[in-house]
Amino acid sequence: MTTVVLADDEALLRKALAALLPLEGDITVLAEADGGESAVEATLRIRPDVLVIDLEMPGVDGLAAITQIRRARPEQVILMLTRHARPGVLRKALKLGVQGFVSKSAEPAHIASVITTLHQGKRWIDPDVSALAVVDDCPLTERELDVLRVTSQGYSVADIATRLHLAPGTVRNYLSNAMQKTQTRTRHEAARYAREHDWL
Repeated sequence: MTTVVLADDEALLRKALAALLPLEGDITVLAEADGGESAVEATLRIRPDVLVIDLEMPGVDGLAAITQIRRARPEQVILMLTRHARPGVLRKALKLGVQGFVSKSAEPAHIASVITTLHQGKRWIDPDVSALAVVDDCPLTERELDVLRVTSQGYSVADIATRLHLAPGTVRNYLSNAMQKTQTRTRHEAARYAREHDWL
């Protein structure tokens, strides 16, 4: 029996998966979470065999939630669901030790088999997801991407500095570099440009 915490802000998809996964394999869904914060709380409290988490959620997104979980529970097995896998995000998730990536459009039977595979200590990356991970035409550094990612959430330079544990001047330098590389006039334009090019 494989125990699972399921985190996705799309209620319809989450409820459908919670109902279908036990029918497709020896899987028990112990809890559902509708966002990153509740995913962290449920995972650390319940300690499931596998956390199945959506990449894109409002507020605390999948990557931020995984970062918090990894600090407290480095051995947690994680399967990331993604609708639109961006190369930079995939690389970041791999660095965080995510063991599996599956497209959100996958059949529940496939998702169930991947959960079982991960629980056995193996890894799984869907072919269409892995193809994207190796495409890299992004001129921005990881840190420049980090500040743009937080910028796109509407935070000020001071807030970005606090959230990323950087000095405000360093944040301004990263933003200036990103604006030069993307040939944009504002940090918000640079963030939008990076998102449109699937770098974030």
